[in-house]
Amino acid sequence: MAKKKDDPEALQKSLFVRCRYCGQKNGVKEGYKNRDANCGKCKLPLSNEPHKKFADLNKHDYIHPADSKALAALKAIPGIDSALKKLLAVTGESAIRVTFMASAIKVTPKQCPDLYAKLQIACTTLGVDMPDLYVQQNPLVNAFTGGVEKPIIVLHSSLIERLNDEETLAVIAHEVGHIHAEHVLYLTAARLMEALANLSVARLIPGSEIIKFIISAGISSALLAWARRAELSCDRAAMLVVQDEHVIGKTMMKLAGGTFASKIDYELFLEQGREFQKNYDESALDKFWADIINAGLSHPFPIWRVSEIIKWTESGEYSEVMNKN
Repeated sequence: MAKKKDDPEALQKSLFVRCRYCGQKNGVKEGYKNRDANCGKCKLPLSNEPHKKFADLNKHDYIHPADSKALAALKAIPGIDSALKKLLAVTGESAIRVTFMASAIKVTPKQCPDLYAKLQIACTTLGVDMPDLYVQQNPLVNAFTGGVEKPIIVLHSSLIERLNDEETLAVIAHEVGHIHAEHVLYLTAARLMEALANLSVARLIPGSEIIKFIISAGISSALLAWARRAELSCDRAAMLVVQDEHVIGKTMMKLAGGTFASKIDYELFLEQGREFQKNYDESALDKFWADIINAGLSHPFPIWRVSEIIKWTESGEYSEVMNKN
């Protein structure tokens, strides 16, 4: 016997919500409200709010001024591009790919499909060809993008194990931002120079002469200084993908507080970010120490990064990018 149209069971089966991120059609229970359920494909919260995809996003629409300034200083060094390309040629971009194919989990539509779906979302939103994505067992809470001709993204398991699905999308989008912003040549060289900071190790590999030249010419220090500032641009790229500053903020809160983040008041964390930015802008001594201490790190401080995102959104610049594209 056919069920009546007003039968609750039949009605429940007829309710569907299409994921605003990946487009997957999801069945939901009667009485569903925004964010009551997650998409079965990408695992992100379901919502009828729009999600913008950029048809032709220009990297200069979101690049951080500190990134632009540092990159200009870097490019002013004579012979830098040829030196870095030679460095990557002798060390071998293929070595990067072989290393992770042999030691990490490659993400595919069947292997970790929700991570693959998140990568698709980030790439289609920013307009980037899909790179390979790997998950590597590593106690360092980190992620990075490497390679030049064929970039790859690597997520450390210790990072994604402490993030929720939206925060994981933000991290993946940040890395895709490096590709969209055309950071990969310099970024790969920067990470390689970090690994080869010990000259006794550098002498053991092919191309040691080019490494010595890069260090002696001041390229290495300028490269690492730029790489830290490039992270601020990619936080903005992540914001353009997740389209919610609080996702970025809570990701940074977990980077700052680790597993203790569940006990941290998020609003007070944002207040701390604003206080840091105010002191940095108004106190020459605070600015001096922040710059000096951060110079030894691969990324800016998490509090600094969230303060920059707060400033970008509250200034109206983020809205300008969203409305322009």
